[in-house]
Amino acid sequence: MKSKGSVFLVGAGPGDPELITVKGKRLLEECDALVYDYLVDKQLLEWVRPDCERHYVGKRAGFHALPQEAIEQLLVRLANEGKRVVRLKGGDPFIFGRGGEEALALKQDGIRYEVVPAVTAALGCAAYSGIPLTHREHSAAVTFISGHERPDKAESDLVNWEAHAATGGTLVLYMAMGRLKAITQRLIDAGRPATTPVCVVQWGTTARQQSLQATLADAAERVVESGLGPPAIVIIGDVAGLGETLAWYDI
Repeated sequence: MKSKGSVFLVGAGPGDPELITVKGKRLLEECDALVYDYLVDKQLLEWVRPDCERHYVGKRAGFHALPQEAIEQLLVRLANEGKRVVRLKGGDPFIFGRGGEEALALKQDGIRYEVVPAVTAALGCAAYSGIPLTHREHSAAVTFISGHERPDKAESDLVNWEAHAATGGTLVLYMAMGRLKAITQRLIDAGRPATTPVCVVQWGTTARQQSLQATLADAAERVVESGLGPPAIVIIGDVAGLGETLAWYDI
């Protein structure tokens, strides 16, 4: 009987292919099967062997190549065939990447797995926009928040925007473009000043990067006017205003 293979949940980083870890690159070069996402830079795919199986499972708004459960079943099947599998995920596998769900599925089936962390989008987009997420004079805390809640969650389980508004720290929103107007209004209603700086970064760390400087009061309107859309990160807080001074990449 063929022995089981293993699965490596590898973060590809926020977009720039040079931001992947050395370990991630090595695993790509050695794997028998590659299961990869929509936001993975195509240059990374060139590192796998010619005989490596490739499985695209990308998701974007309105289109999923495979539902999440099917992705998990695919990983289990490939490992049960004795393959060394790389599950290549945009950003970091364990930050809004559903890597935890995939790890649980592998664990339940007795598949050996490893997690290879990466630069998550919040860190990469902020750095490439000249925004320090923490700063001694502006913010001593940073919070990553999903702006796209599970539709089956009860109201009591939703993000407590009022609590986040009260902290005064930096907020970084993932997957929030479709709800940006509602979110910014909730924060203003909860007491966060309408003049709070906001920076929206689309396609961060890539050649397509665009950044928009705004405030809580006008961010949603200006995003619509500019035509910016997903994939994008929204940075809220005093540090976001530093991007106008420290921007170095998309200027």
